[in-house]
Amino acid sequence: MTVDDTHTNDDPRQGTGADLRDDDLPAADVIICAYTREREASLRRAIASVVDQDQADRVVVVVDHSPELFAALCGDATLGARVAVVENAYEQGLSGARNTGVECATAPVVAFLDDDACAEPGWLEAIRRAHADTAVVGTGGWVAPEWEDGVRPAWLPEEFLWVVGCSYRGLPTEPMSAIRNPIGASMSFLRVPLQDVGGFRSGFGRIGTTPLGCEETEAAIRVRGGLPGSKIVQLTDSRVGHFVPRTRTSWRYFRARCLAEGRSKAMVAGAAGTRDGLSSERSYVLRVLPGGVLRALGDAARGDVAGVQRAGAIVAGLTLTSGGYLVGRRELARAERGAGRPAMRTTIAVASIGVAAALRARYRARANRQRGHR
Repeated sequence: MTVDDTHTNDDPRQGTGADLRDDDLPAADVIICAYTREREASLRRAIASVVDQDQADRVVVVVDHSPELFAALCGDATLGARVAVVENAYEQGLSGARNTGVECATAPVVAFLDDDACAEPGWLEAIRRAHADTAVVGTGGWVAPEWEDGVRPAWLPEEFLWVVGCSYRGLPTEPMSAIRNPIGASMSFLRVPLQDVGGFRSGFGRIGTTPLGCEETEAAIRVRGGLPGSKIVQLTDSRVGHFVPRTRTSWRYFRARCLAEGRSKAMVAGAAGTRDGLSSERSYVLRVLPGGVLRALGDAARGDVAGVQRAGAIVAGLTLTSGGYLVGRRELARAERGAGRPAMRTTIAVASIGVAAALRARYRARANRQRGHR
């Protein structure tokens, strides 16, 4: 399949869509996944932020195995006529919930917003305009933190804002810059290409509060791989605010999230290969993080005592993430060899390792077939 095969409009336009009227832009459905009634207020705020923009054909709210939340939302006329509330039709977890939303969508573009995020005016219009370029198969929006305490913790470096699900120093800031994968709190894909490659893989991603992730990374690699010449772009004018609770600004959460990210990256690299699975991380580790350490130490020399803490957090974060990656690779190798039960601490991680092993086998088989056709 080529990029042009996915075009859903009779007019084969190219470009950014800046000169097109709203009616000429590709339609978009918005998918919001939620798993607990404890975040119902944030969820309703997220829904309203999309409905108020009057850009979405439909807003699909997917409730991930929470009967209480589903009962509270189902039939609530105050949500608006374009809001559909459905239950996750698959296994519990963010991947299954997102796939359920994609199956309920009908528009050519599906945009995803976290249930604790709030879309700023123009968020969805910018996504639709980006997808007017038929080469764009996905987008990532800019995710700004909304701290519960009102300010970023002094010790937390901007280079590690991905820990709390937000845009971080090191992401491209030029409009429409090509990226490997978006941040899940604000992203979009062409619906049909995403479905053609199987959607989001079960075993990857969060289940409740378990801080695994990278399901959007793995999916983005497959979507681009299925469409030669396609690209995923970073949008600077598609912005959301992402609520960061106090519980996610602790050293304990930072440590757990870094370890989990390393394990998740090992699964992605195992499935897609290290070239694609770690392409963005190489530049981040070799260029962004050293610059962050020097910047933090420079701040300390100018009297900012927290600068030393930020420098230390960068070093610690890299060490923890690398350690999690090595653990994940070791467990993946054991799973592939069938050498006993993996020693991961959670059943979620065990399932993810098995999925990664299966995906690696599938990628190898596809590569062998491609070599055989040459």
